[in-house]
Amino acid sequence: MTNSRQKGKRGELEWAKFLNEKVPTANARRGQQYEGSSDSPDVVSALPFHWEVKRVQQLNLHDAVDKCRAESGYGRWPAVAHRKNDRKWVVSMDAGDFLKLVELALGDL
Repeated sequence: MTNSRQKGKRGELEWAKFLNEKVPTANARRGQQYEGSSDSPDVVSALPFHWEVKRVQQLNLHDAVDKCRAESGYGRWPAVAHRKNDRKWVVSMDAGDFLKLVELALGDL
């Protein structure tokens, strides 16, 4: 249990660092240590996302997206950031939410 918790912490720190390097205004940091509740995002940032971070070799993506959606607050888009060893970060979200973001970015489709 401790090893998986440590790996989760490392993944959250990695994702926060990645966001801060790519989007300097993101102000990303680990969420659990600051917010304290079990439904707080894994990573808190200025971006409009509720981040669930998974740093695992095998991931049940639908379960991760469902968990993220259930925990996300109003005004935050549920998004799962995940990465395997020696692979790039990938962000997954519900396709309906993705299309809403596209509509907001581009106007009516």
